[in-house]
Parts: sequence; C-alpha cells; structure tokens
Amino acid sequence: MKPVSESSPTVHIGLPWQNHFHQLGPDFFSPLAPQPLGAPYWVGRSEAVADMLGLDRTHFQSDTVLQALAGNLPISGTKPLASVYSGHQFGNWAGQLGDGRAILLGEANGLEVQLKGSGLTPYSRMGDGRAVLRSSIREFLCSEAMHGLGIPTTRALCVTGSDDEVWRETPETSAVVTRVATSFIRFGHFEHFAARNQLAQLRALADYCLARYYPACHTTPGSSGNAYAGMLQCVAKRTAVMVAHWQAVGFCHGVMNTDNMSILGLTMDYGPFQFLDAYDPGHICNHTDHGGRYAFGRQPAIAHWNLYALAQALMPLIEDQQLALDALASFKTTFEQQSHQLMCAKLGLLDVLADTTATPATEPHAQTLQDQALLSKLLALMAKDRVDYTIFWRRLSQCRASGDHSTVRDLFLDRPAFDSWMLQYSERIAHINQGLSANLMLKINPKYVLRNYLGEIAIQAAKLKNFAVVADLLGILERPCDEHPESEAWAGFPPDWAADIAISCSS
Repeated sequence: MKPVSESSPTVHIGLPWQNHFHQLGPDFFSPLAPQPLGAPYWVGRSEAVADMLGLDRTHFQSDTVLQALAGNLPISGTKPLASVYSGHQFGNWAGQLGDGRAILLGEANGLEVQLKGSGLTPYSRMGDGRAVLRSSIREFLCSEAMHGLGIPTTRALCVTGSDDEVWRETPETSAVVTRVATSFIRFGHFEHFAARNQLAQLRALADYCLARYYPACHTTPGSSGNAYAGMLQCVAKRTAVMVAHWQAVGFCHGVMNTDNMSILGLTMDYGPFQFLDAYDPGHICNHTDHGGRYAFGRQPAIAHWNLYALAQALMPLIEDQQLALDALASFKTTFEQQSHQLMCAKLGLLDVLADTTATPATEPHAQTLQDQALLSKLLALMAKDRVDYTIFWRRLSQCRASGDHSTVRDLFLDRPAFDSWMLQYSERIAHINQGLSANLMLKINPKYVLRNYLGEIAIQAAKLKNFAVVADLLGILERPCDEHPESEAWAGFPPDWAADIAISCSS
C-alpha cells in the first residue's frame, strides 16, 4: 500500500475535482494511492458516462488518461482514499470490512469516481486488492445495461486491462474498472460506527448524507420532524423502487449483503449477478450461496431485512422505535405499488398506468385484484414450464402488435393452460388501444439483456485482445429495447453450454 504524497507530480485529465467525503475525517477512511498497473490498455469505454461526468470524449485517446485511470499517475485535485465500513454477509455479522480493492479518487461535477481493482488497501483482509479481467468486463457491461433498462445503478466509465497476473482459482489477468456514482456510501458504513458505539462519527455520517443527498428529510411528512427517521424512510422507498425494477426485468443480484446496499438505492457491486434465462423464483445465481439466501424470489424480503439492519444502526439517532418502524413500513407499500405498475406496464395495461388509484398502496379495488390474479397465474405457468423470461415478454409485446399469439404459445409445454390464460388476458385488454399498448410494451420489455453467456463471449474475446465484442455489446445494451437487427442472434435462447457457467462471489 502506497500512501498519498503531497509532493508527487500530478496530471490533469480535464475534470474539476472536489473531495467532500474526505472532509469527514480520518475515522472514515485511509488515504492511499492506487497501485500501478503494468502496461495498461483500454478494454472498454463508455462515451455516455464520459459525457455525464464532463470528461471530453477525446481524452479516451490520451495515454495520460489511460495511465491515470489505471492508477499509474496521480491526478491533480484528487485525494484518493479507501473507506471503512462493516456489514452483514449472508445474514451473519462480518465485522469490519471496507474498500478492499477500491479507491475513491474524489468527486467531479457532483459524481464520485472510484477505481476498482487498484491494489491493496488496509481493508483488503486476505485479498490482493486486484480485480480480474472477467469480473471487470461483467461489471462494466452490466452497470451500463442496467442504466439502459432504466434501473437505478452505479455507472462504469471504462475498463483498463493489463497482462499483470493475479491468482484466483487459476492465474488470470488483471484490470481496473472506473466506477461513477452520486455516492458509494453503503448501509455498512452506518453499521460500522453503530457497532463500535462511535456515536459522534455515526451522527457525522448521517448529517453528511442528509445535507448532501436528503436535505428534504428535515421536513419529511410522517417522520415527526425527525430527520434521521425521514432519511430512513427515503432510503426504504428508493430501495423498494430498485428491487421492484430488478424483479420486473428478471435481474438476480446474487450477493445482497448489507455492505453491498446503497444508501441512495442504487444497484452496486456487480459480482455473481445474472439475468434469468428460464423463469424460476427459486433460482440461485451465486454458486457461493449454498443456502439460497439470495435466490431471485427472495430479493424483496432480503432488501427489507437489510433495511432493518440499517434502522438498527440508526436507532441511536432516531431514538424512537415506532418512528423507525413507520419509516420501514414504507418499503412494503412502495414495493407493491412500484411492482404493480411495472408489471402492468409489461402487460400493456394502459388504463392502470393512467389511474394511480389502481395501485395496491391502500385497499385494492376489484380490477387491481383481477390484474394481480392474472399476473400470478401467468408467472406460475412460466415457472412450471421454465419459460424464458426475456423472450416471453418480448414475444408478448410483438404479438400485441400483430395479434398473432402463436410464437408466445410455442414457449409453453402446457398449451391448454396457456390458452386459458391468453383468453383471460385478451378479454382484459379488449378495450385498450392496441397500438399504444404494443408500443408501450416494446419500449419496456427489452429484447436484449446481459445474459451470462453474452458476457462470457465478450470475456473470451478480450482474453485474445479482441475488445470489439465488449464495444458491440455496450452499444446494444445501452438501447436494449431497440431491434438491432444486425445482432439478432444475441436475442435468442442461450446455448446449451451456458448452463455450465458458474458464477460466484469471486466473479
């Protein structure tokens, strides 16, 4: 680990840096410089994130920027650091954790910029502080894929690779992902100081988040003027919205530890993630998750459990158990409302989306109950016949436009059961404008998602220094609902070999 030297020569990369998190003080982080990456090269670059960050796209042609984002050159205006946090992992208290392979450079234009895989930190524990090429490509592509799907997420500016060797189960080459987010603060940051009874630091962190991210919580209705309870309520609602989007698109996070949960309700820390192939609520995408704690269908309940852990950490500040419980209750109502709206949109039910009273936030009316029953029946059929989740919804969107349901029917083994459901669905949408409904469905039901096998194809090509697949996939995943006829093959069923891809926490 290399400490930051004030006298080290620095380079400019065209960004106005600020260091707000640094102002919290040394109890919250360790200042240190990234470790150099040998002979780096570009693997993937997002021009959209460069634009968001205010980085001139032409800088992607600069060797200086390449070296800087590989951790080889100190950047003028930054104060790099690794933050400390704790957390619950697989439901068990893990104690102190922290940024074991990530270094926060600072903040530019309101966005934090972090190098992941940039070497050892005081919180690396038994790790080497590095990231491997395969996991870096997966995180880069999925961060941008999730944004393309409209799901709250951290973003990824670029991946820089190197032939420097690191060991996992076998030797692999290393890489660094440049990640971008409004904040990388986690539930675990609060748990860390609460567990140590460091109440001054806990309050300082909460006040920092209130001032920067939740200023309205000082007057949040329902919090009785308690700003900390108001912030908990806002975090609960944002988390509910995020998870509702996950469930609607068939995204499995794989490792929903409290140290992987964002205080801003952003999807973060892409490790053993997966988009569903066959629909299976019990699907476990993380081969490390032997008990199935983080199975797809359990994600809403786990998010709620994690919020209880955050609430427990904030109790010394909230000081009123009922206020905390009331704040947490907003998760269930928000999740149900958001999930209902998203799934109705996937079905093309325009009347539900136009009528906000049709959501189940309070007492559901008859039509809402009928829609919920229609959806439940559909999902049960899909699970029974292991129907491909993404292809089903896309074909349903197309059949809504054409009126021909045969391609959807072909996905099911139990055709009579599907016919029965389709009859109910057809009766439900008979009065809804077909053209508008189909247009909505085609815009919300993606044709392309980052299936594991697509990531694997990009990884194998990158190992041969062919980065064109990474670039091609990025372009498609940024606009996943477009047709992209030149890439039609990537919208089909996964090949048989995809079933053998094993993704674990090291991924």
